Amino acid sequence: MWTSLTRRDLLCRAGRGFGAVALAAMLEAETNPLAPKRPMLPAKAKSIIYLFMHGGVSHVDTFDPKPELTRRTGQPLSVELARTIKTSFIHDPTKAILRGSPWQFRPGGTCGTPVSDLYPHLRKRMDDIAVLRSCYGDVFDHAPAIYLRNTGSQFPGRPCLGSWVTYGLGTENQNLPAFVVMTDGSTKSGPPAYGAGFLPAVYQGTVFRGGANPILYLENPPGIPAEVQRETLSFIRRVDEMHEAARPGDSTLEARISSYELAYRMQSAAPEAVDFRKETAATRGLYGIDEPLTEDFGRKCLLTRRLVERGVRFVQLYSGTNVGDDWDNAHTDLVGSHTRMAGKTDRPIAGLLEDLKGRGLLDSTLVVWGGEFGRTPLSQGQNGRDHHPYGFTMWLAGGGVRGGQVLGATDEFGVQAAEMRVDAHDVNATLLRLIGLDHEKLTYFYQGRDQRLTDVHGQAEFTRKLTA
Repeated sequence: MWTSLTRRDLLCRAGRGFGAVALAAMLEAETNPLAPKRPMLPAKAKSIIYLFMHGGVSHVDTFDPKPELTRRTGQPLSVELARTIKTSFIHDPTKAILRGSPWQFRPGGTCGTPVSDLYPHLRKRMDDIAVLRSCYGDVFDHAPAIYLRNTGSQFPGRPCLGSWVTYGLGTENQNLPAFVVMTDGSTKSGPPAYGAGFLPAVYQGTVFRGGANPILYLENPPGIPAEVQRETLSFIRRVDEMHEAARPGDSTLEARISSYELAYRMQSAAPEAVDFRKETAATRGLYGIDEPLTEDFGRKCLLTRRLVERGVRFVQLYSGTNVGDDWDNAHTDLVGSHTRMAGKTDRPIAGLLEDLKGRGLLDSTLVVWGGEFGRTPLSQGQNGRDHHPYGFTMWLAGGGVRGGQVLGATDEFGVQAAEMRVDAHDVNATLLRLIGLDHEKLTYFYQGRDQRLTDVHGQAEFTRKLTA
């Protein structure tokens, strides 16, 4: 006679030892979509920190020095190159004027990789950083370019990189979100840039706020003990499950049920994760937390380290999402915008790399820096640069990446990616490979076919050069 068996009953009847452990792992994988999964491929990286410079950072003013551009400042762009690009504010690129960088480039680390004076702290960490100067794309506006870099499509609605990573690998810590997003305002693309798209909603990013309290309502209201909260959540879960039974396959409802349970567990784990009181003064100084300019981004970088340290799989940290105080102010004020935005991020990012390395976490944590595109080597008005997707820079550190090297190149003016050209699909394929996922095999069946982050594109061929 069959009797109803709970999951706990099955584990108890399986006996002790390795058999019980194996059965527990199997049941956990079947019932918990965020349970840790074995990587498809050997990899050193176990987590990813994606530092997204929202609005477009000028490559020729940061990590891609162009002496010839500086020498030709004030001269028009050649007709041949002008035919290969477009700008939104210069209707005839053949009449555009070349503009060199107002910042000096100096060698960084022992490797000598040149970095501009915008990033003096990061310049000291170049031995840990691999600079990729040959990124390119064909999307000129912010929102579609952000979607392209994050989801592989310039249109909203597809799963982002963070969702694919957590879908493929789960997460080590079940008491914290698998995929965390931090912004300092509203992105030009909105939530679809960190959404799960057609993947189950449980894989979407969880947004943390800025400031000293990144997570609201971690404590119960006065007079509400834990037992009452648990009973309330159990009742809500039963009602949700009744609703779900009539609507099988509704991943939004499943995610809501999961979020209630995660929120309950976070009340125990999250307060410790976001509490900086045990961090030393030296560590706070490393991130610039006690300085007004770097305090906000420094807090987010330190919290990022603490989350990764506690098993969170993917953290995406945006810089420049405050309207009027962002990288995109370079349209009219290149010097002012880049001085301020680099000033906000330079010390915290350098501190993050140093802290990860000092704690032995950099080898297992892949740190990525980049944005939706660069900025044109041409002058927009008296003190500006327009959007520029045709050639720009990203960099990577940790996670098995060999630092102290430069890969790819743009032409002598920084207009076009010229050597080892890599588009958004190539970058995403490589990031997946570095964390142990094959971009061609990481699929989800939707609309009649197996979908993937890179669709029918993407090459991870330069992974070998990054790690060699």
